[in-house]
Amino acid sequence: MMELINFYLIPGLALGSIYALGAIGISMIFGILRFAHFAHGDVMTLGAYGTLTAVWLSGLHPLLALPVGIVLAVAAVLLADKIFYKPLRDLPTIYTVIASFGVALIFRSLIQLIWGSQNQVFIRGVQKPLVLFDMIRVSVLHLESIAIIVIAAVALHYFLTRTKTGRSMRAVSDNPELARVAGLDTEKVVRSTWIIGGSLAAIAGVLAGLDTNIQPNLGWNLILPMFAATILGGIGKPMGALLGGMVIGLIEELSAYPWITDEPLINPGYKTATAFLIMVILLIFRPQGLLKGRLL
Repeated sequence: MMELINFYLIPGLALGSIYALGAIGISMIFGILRFAHFAHGDVMTLGAYGTLTAVWLSGLHPLLALPVGIVLAVAAVLLADKIFYKPLRDLPTIYTVIASFGVALIFRSLIQLIWGSQNQVFIRGVQKPLVLFDMIRVSVLHLESIAIIVIAAVALHYFLTRTKTGRSMRAVSDNPELARVAGLDTEKVVRSTWIIGGSLAAIAGVLAGLDTNIQPNLGWNLILPMFAATILGGIGKPMGALLGGMVIGLIEELSAYPWITDEPLINPGYKTATAFLIMVILLIFRPQGLLKGRLL
């Protein structure tokens, strides 16, 4: 039982936190702007590299230097929206989706040009685990990831339900034409969506970099599991994306546990495939997702 908790359950929650933070942004962008943002993973990478640069210059802990990465990620998505996405909003969605692939390549190329293509780390050396109750050995990073997703969930729920901008975002997501006729400032809603999505992506990128290392394909390697989490939770449902991310992360880690024999149930090299198996099964039997999101 302790092995299950220490090496599978807690890491699964931490991985799910990373997926959830990225999937929330994808879900909000799809719900309000009506397109799948395939550059979202590279926004995560930008946030990670921005934070890494702040760590180099200041010597601060990555989580304390995180605001620099958030500012860089938010500035990047706002600029991309103004230059690439806004002129395409009146065209069929496929044009914006293709444009997002181009933006992803631009971001990745700029990252390689500025920071290089070699692997980087935030903190060198082996970090000692935190021992709880003399039995549970947990990484401080994993606890930080879980704490961050709890704070993000509470803050996002409060923002969407209790603030004027949050209610406007929900109205635009439900019926953009009616929201526009009602006099809502849709451009402000779009900016708020990019700011929230970019901020959460930067946080997810830093947590992913702390968990492994930082390299130009960091976010791109996570984009498909995050889309799987978005679909699992319900497209256009931010809280559903959070739930989907946690479920995907847990299943990925728990699928490698030796449940039946002494061998892992699924080879750890293939555990990411479980996310897509879940997504395909859900699309067949419940295409609207766990929280009944929008159908594609």
